[in-house]
Amino acid sequence: MSNAIYFVPPASNEPCLNYAPGSPEKKAVKAALGKLMSKKTDVPMVIGGKDVFTKNKVKLSPPHDHKKVVGQYSKGTKSDVKKAVKAALEAKAGWESMPWHERAAIFLRAAELIAGPYRAEMNAYTMIAQSKNIWQAEIDAVCEMVDFFRFNVQYMTEVYEQQPESAPGIWNRLEYRPLEGFVFAITPFNFTSIAANLPFAPALMGNTVVWKPAESQIYSAHFIMEIFKKAGLPDGVINLVFADGPAAGDVIFSHPEFAGLHFTGSTGVFNKLWKTIASNLDNYRSYPRIVGETGGKDFVLAHPSADTAQVVTALSRGAFEFQGQKCSAASRAYIPKSMWSTVKKGLIADIKSFKVGAPDDFRNFVNAVIDERAFDKISSYIDHAKKSKDAQIIAGGKYDKKKGYFISPTVILAKSPDYKTMCEEIFGPVLTIYVYDDADFDELLPVIDSTSPYALTGSIFSTDREVIHKVTYALRNAAGNFYINDKPTGAVVGQQPFGGARGSGTNDKAGSILNLFRWVSPRTIKENFNPPTNYTYPFMEGK
Repeated sequence: MSNAIYFVPPASNEPCLNYAPGSPEKKAVKAALGKLMSKKTDVPMVIGGKDVFTKNKVKLSPPHDHKKVVGQYSKGTKSDVKKAVKAALEAKAGWESMPWHERAAIFLRAAELIAGPYRAEMNAYTMIAQSKNIWQAEIDAVCEMVDFFRFNVQYMTEVYEQQPESAPGIWNRLEYRPLEGFVFAITPFNFTSIAANLPFAPALMGNTVVWKPAESQIYSAHFIMEIFKKAGLPDGVINLVFADGPAAGDVIFSHPEFAGLHFTGSTGVFNKLWKTIASNLDNYRSYPRIVGETGGKDFVLAHPSADTAQVVTALSRGAFEFQGQKCSAASRAYIPKSMWSTVKKGLIADIKSFKVGAPDDFRNFVNAVIDERAFDKISSYIDHAKKSKDAQIIAGGKYDKKKGYFISPTVILAKSPDYKTMCEEIFGPVLTIYVYDDADFDELLPVIDSTSPYALTGSIFSTDREVIHKVTYALRNAAGNFYINDKPTGAVVGQQPFGGARGSGTNDKAGSILNLFRWVSPRTIKENFNPPTNYTYPFMEGK
C-alpha cells in the first residue's frame, strides 16, 4: 500500500569517464577484458527467470578476431518462444499491479549497478561482442544505458502526473494501464543501450516482454539480463530468447495476446513485420502498438561560410566512429568547391592518422565491422566505386577479413548527387562526398531532401544565421534529429530524444516521454459526488 506521493531522484546524465593512461577505470576495463577473453561463457536464454540451455550451441567470437571463441549461446526454437510468451503472460498480473515506485526502484538500482560495480564488465562485454573502442563502449553501454533507466523513470512520473480537469462535484482521473497482452522487443547489434532500452521501456510501464536480440549482440545482452536479475526484476517480466526471426515471428505475430512491437533494425525488416502484423489483425485482442527506429542516410551540408576545421572533424568523427555502424552516422556530405581542397586535405590527413585494430589496444580509433555479412556488403560498395566512372576513391578502399572484419575508413568522391553510395544505406566506414558549385547552394536543398527514403539525422555547418534558418526550415522533414554546426551523431538521453520519420521509423523518440506513452492504454475515470435524482432540466419548465 502507498500512503504517500513519492518523488523519484532527479535524473541527470551519467558522466563519461575518460580512460586516460594510468586511470583506475582503464585498469579495471583492461582486467575485465583479460578475464572475459580467457574464458568461454555459456550463454543461456532466460525464460520465466530460469536459465534455458539447449543442445544447439552456436559459438561467440569477437568481430576483430573471429577465430577466437569467447563462448557459446543456446539457440532456441519455436517451442522456446512459446514458453517465453507463456511466462510473460503469467507474470503480467503481478507485475502490472506492482506499485509504480517499486518498478522504478528496480531500474534505478540497475542504473547504479552499471554505473558502479559492473561498469568495467559492461564495457568489456560490449567491446568484445561489438568491437567498440573504450570510448564508444563507455558512451553507449554505460552512460546512455544508465541515462535511459534514470530519465525514463522520471518521464514515467510525468506521464502519471498528467491528469484532467474536474468540474464542481466531479473528480476526473486518468489511469495509464499497461497494454493488454505482451510486448515483443527486437534489438540491434550496434548499441548495447538500445538493446536494454527496448525491453525495459515497456516493462517500466507495467508490460511484460519477450526480447530477441541480434545474434551479434547476444554476448553483451546476456550481461544486461544479469544486471536486471541483480536489480531484482521479477521472473518472467523480461524473457530473453535466441531464435531465428521467422521462428519467433510465427509464434509472436499469430498470438492473440500480442500487444506491441518495439523494434530497432533495418527498414526492410520493419516493413515486413508491419505487413505481417496487419495481416493478423483479426486475431488480436487489440490493435498492437508498433514502434520502430530503422535506417538512415545521414547528411552533412557545409555552406561556404562554414569553418573548415569544424567540418573536417565532424566528418572524421561522424562517419568513422564505431566504423560507421550507427544509424546516425554521417554517410553523405555536400561540400562547396571553395573549401573542398582544404577539407580534402584535412580529412585525408585525419584518416591517415587513424589507427585500426582490436579494441583492447586503446590507441585504435577504428575497429572491426560486426560480421562477415556486413563486411561483404560494405566491401561490395567499395568495389563498385572502384569500377565506376562516376566515382573516385580518395581515401581508404582496402579491406581484409583474414583475422577480423576490418575495412579501412573510405571516402568516395561522387560526380553526381544521385550516385549509388550517396543514396543507399551502407552501414559501414564509407563516406561519400559531392562537391557543389557555391552558387548552387539553394538548388541543392531539395536534392538533399529527396535523395534517400530516410529522414533520421542531418547537419548544417555555417556561420551565416540566415543560411542556418533557411536550411533548418527547408530540411525540416529530412531529419528527426537535426544538428547545427555539429556532427549528426551522439544524441544524448534527456537532451536530444532520438528518432526519425519517413523510411527511418515511427519517430517515437527513444529515451523520451513520447516513447513511454506508446506502452500505456489510458482509462478515464469519472466520479460524481452528488449524482442527480431527477431526469428533468431547467429548460423544460414553461413554454
